[in-house]
Amino acid sequence: MSMSLPDVIGPKLKVLFCGINPGLLAAATGHHFAGRGNRFWRVMHLSGFTPHQIAPQDSHTILHHGCGLTTVVERVTAREDQLDPEEYRAAAGEFQRKVARHAPAFVAFLGKPAFAGLSGQRSVAWGAQAAMIAGAKAWVLPNPSGRNRSFDLDQLIEAYQQLRYAAFGAQVPR
Repeated sequence: MSMSLPDVIGPKLKVLFCGINPGLLAAATGHHFAGRGNRFWRVMHLSGFTPHQIAPQDSHTILHHGCGLTTVVERVTAREDQLDPEEYRAAAGEFQRKVARHAPAFVAFLGKPAFAGLSGQRSVAWGAQAAMIAGAKAWVLPNPSGRNRSFDLDQLIEAYQQLRYAAFGAQVPR
């Protein structure tokens, strides 16, 4: 059985959230950020991207809020460190075509490894990037994985709010 994780993507998105690659549970269920310890859906709500907390099985409804979901590398792994650097380079062309095809205003990379692997930059700062990805503004956010304990919930919310303000202004997406 081959596991994969379908994109949740559409036209005219304000933000395309881009994970590193699918985790085992997300791929097995077909739903992004399905792990109990993953804080993505909670942070999305608390930072104002969504008016309520979306359940992973309802991930498609994020499209109603001007946001979408994808990954840089399609291969499923238990942990990000199981990816080879070459996999990012190999994924770059298709990823850029996907972004160009859907034309989001922002591509938000969840964690530095996704952006660093795609861009080839060794040193990556948090927040807005000088680089554009197929016409979209690149932004790097802390990974909301439960394994990422470098950022507590309040720090994640603050980082995601900065992107929300850049993408939507003061309005709350509906």
